[in-house]
Amino acid sequence: MFTGIIEGLGTIKNIARESGGVRIEVHSDYTLENVRIGDSIAINGACLTVVDITDDAFKVDIAPETLAKSTMGEAKVGNKVNLERALRLGDRLDGHMVTGHVDGIAKVRARRSAENAVLFGFETPQELCDYIVEKGSIAVDGISLTVNACDSKGFEVSIIPHTANVTTLGAKRVGDVVNIETDMIGKYVQRFTQQAQGLKPSNSINEEVLIKAGFI
Repeated sequence: MFTGIIEGLGTIKNIARESGGVRIEVHSDYTLENVRIGDSIAINGACLTVVDITDDAFKVDIAPETLAKSTMGEAKVGNKVNLERALRLGDRLDGHMVTGHVDGIAKVRARRSAENAVLFGFETPQELCDYIVEKGSIAVDGISLTVNACDSKGFEVSIIPHTANVTTLGAKRVGDVVNIETDMIGKYVQRFTQQAQGLKPSNSINEEVLIKAGFI
């Protein structure tokens, strides 16, 4: 479990393809003193397991499913990545509950400045739009953000200068792609209401469904 509050940046040092998957080595900008083999680290929002570690770098294996559902399949040596270690019991939950299980990939469709903020618009696969709500939480490349607005094609968020400076999002331009993890609560609500009404997973939640299920 993660919070979406990025701890630091890393740089991909090496990529080795083996047995249908990939092993990557990441140099961390912050100390790895308390990181152990077997620990979980979110890389651009994807929860991965440390399989080897040195003083300033660690290695993780990436399975075919993660390569297919996330931007990790397009990773290149030299890429900067967002890093977050797993949440510990007793830590403050400053962002929101993030599992590190990437739902899919979104594309930057717009970027503009608005006073001290930068507004990003993202084009999102239709199947993910059902889980995105205005003022709800979303993880973009592992960063916990609030949805300003959304429609049937995507959503918009704003970031402050601090977020732009300490994460990879500040360098994103129109056409770039990012990992998206939608709010887990929305997924469970939709699943429960679909089961209650005998609906197929492809059907969307609407007011009638929520009333029949007793949520309204």
